[in-house]
Amino acid sequence: MSELITADLVDLDLSAETKDAAARSLAGRMVEAGRVTDLDGFLADVAAREAQMPTGLDGGIGIPHCRSEHVTEPTLAFGRSADGIDFGAPDGPADLVFLIAAPAGADDDHLTILSGLARRLMDPGFTGALRAEADPGAAAALIRGEEVPAAAPEYSATGTPEPADTDAAPEPFRIVAVTSCPTGIAHTYMAAESLEAAARAEGVVLDVETQGSAGFERLDPAVIAAADAVIWAHDVDVREKARFGGKPVVDTGVKAGINRPAELIAEARRKAERGEISRFADGRDEAEAGTGGSAGASGHFGIRLRTYLMSGVSYMVPFVAAGGLLIALSFAIGGYEIASAKSVADHFVWGEAASWAALLNQIGTAAFGFLVPVLAGYIAYGMADRPALVPGFVGGAIALTIDAGFLGGLVAGLLAGAAVMAIQRLKVHPTLRGIMPVLVIPLLASIAVGFLMFIVVGKPIASLQNALTDWLNGLSGSNAVILGVVLGLMMCFDMGGPLNKVAYAFAVGGLADPTPGSLKVMAAVMAAGMVPPLALALATTVRRGLFTATERENGRAAWVLGASFITEGAIPFAAADPLRVIPSVMAGGAVTGALSMAFGCTLRAPHGGVFVVPLIGEPFLYLLAIAAGTAVSTALVVVLKGMRRTPAPAPGEDGSGVTVAA
Repeated sequence: MSELITADLVDLDLSAETKDAAARSLAGRMVEAGRVTDLDGFLADVAAREAQMPTGLDGGIGIPHCRSEHVTEPTLAFGRSADGIDFGAPDGPADLVFLIAAPAGADDDHLTILSGLARRLMDPGFTGALRAEADPGAAAALIRGEEVPAAAPEYSATGTPEPADTDAAPEPFRIVAVTSCPTGIAHTYMAAESLEAAARAEGVVLDVETQGSAGFERLDPAVIAAADAVIWAHDVDVREKARFGGKPVVDTGVKAGINRPAELIAEARRKAERGEISRFADGRDEAEAGTGGSAGASGHFGIRLRTYLMSGVSYMVPFVAAGGLLIALSFAIGGYEIASAKSVADHFVWGEAASWAALLNQIGTAAFGFLVPVLAGYIAYGMADRPALVPGFVGGAIALTIDAGFLGGLVAGLLAGAAVMAIQRLKVHPTLRGIMPVLVIPLLASIAVGFLMFIVVGKPIASLQNALTDWLNGLSGSNAVILGVVLGLMMCFDMGGPLNKVAYAFAVGGLADPTPGSLKVMAAVMAAGMVPPLALALATTVRRGLFTATERENGRAAWVLGASFITEGAIPFAAADPLRVIPSVMAGGAVTGALSMAFGCTLRAPHGGVFVVPLIGEPFLYLLAIAAGTAVSTALVVVLKGMRRTPAPAPGEDGSGVTVAA
């Protein structure tokens, strides 16, 4: 493996006047060194990256960078300009210019080296040494880390300066941060370093999770739990946001993390003092779970498996919601026979309600047709990132072809992700790295998944799917009630967490090929999921003195959230008093699920709450089941909270909004 930077890639007298000219001059050195195969093609990729966000940084630094198929190996070129070059930094032109070139299939080791450079650029001693260096070879060695410009200050294991021998200090303020940028090479790590430096200066303990191209190592859950606040400095979605729920969150761009770290820390302190907390009301934040491929996967196999499955389910839900609601609305307008109507492309009458019903039904059916392929594709994506999308979608489509249904999609997604992860471990020649993720990996993985689904596992899965369908159709009496109890408990235990998602995924999977049994399951799941927020809303109304001012305010919002089937509306109450709230809502959810199944209520829509009651079979009994479960949960919450030794402050006594559980 060649050195990342050598003397011939250093220009200490860069004469370019514009950023484009500077990039061309430094890229020319890469071409001469055999590191770039197509100068104009590479510069086009650099310009495309620059168009996303200027790469100038405070302190006179320009750091243009990109990943390109025209790069044979990770390379860095350095130029020093006497007059400065405008890279869009707020404080003026840059005199230190670093051009970073990474292959499209760059390996993690080199990306780690690049991220290390990005962090060092925030060290004034390092940049000062580069400005003073007169020898290109010595400058290259300094950038490679072979020469240290000055001794670094000593820090404790927690990342804070070693304190003097004084009396015990108060507990420091603790922050966890996530940084990420579109390319994941430079700004991600520079923001992390900048935040860490500002935290040391403020006496704040800060732990950073860098979600870059080299994958990401998740922060320890215990560290997150101990944090007083969260900072997200990102230009792409933060992965697995739900880990940070219930804490004050400062949400900003990655450049703010680099340029204004002290302001972000101060804002985090203010939010914590005000008692602000983050909420993930739609429960879909786990859509990012596992993104980043195997490099980001960690923990017990069961935890990783759950993460992969939840990734697929989260991306699938919008298709289910849109398609299911359209189909349900078409039935409300045109009756169930509308499903057999002619194609509206051949027959559509503007003034006929039946034609509009048929149009809605056929649009919804088209959306529903993506359910299994999207599930499989994004399970694979959660495991192995973008190269796994194609074999995942192909496997999901095959599952539909062989009637393997929802279960087939689950298996196809796991097979596709595993196949891509296996291929990614193969050592390939550097010239092939650029085409691996866009051609070789999707091709080979699709062949492997197709063979396994068509020839090996597809038919057994299809048989299992048919057996599950027959079992659901045959549910009656006590068996149906028991299933309703189990689903109700699952929906209410973690209120939008993994168990809730498993129950919901089980229900919506049955809507792909609806039967009387699967429609009953969908009805029971939605009814039980409405109970927690409705029960807490009612409890804060009938016994206001048991709740803080903040909880009473949350209770008003919980009415709407519960009526809309957003179970997460009860999370603030559960976070403040879990030992009383969670068992109470689980009991109510179990009652509602059991009654819904016993009443034979059915539901063709996957979401909507009270707004889809006209589409529910036995709607009055359905509402009765929800009311009964809500009443049970409310009564239990009131009784349990009334028994605690430390009562919540009554109205006007204390506006702190803090609840202390006995």
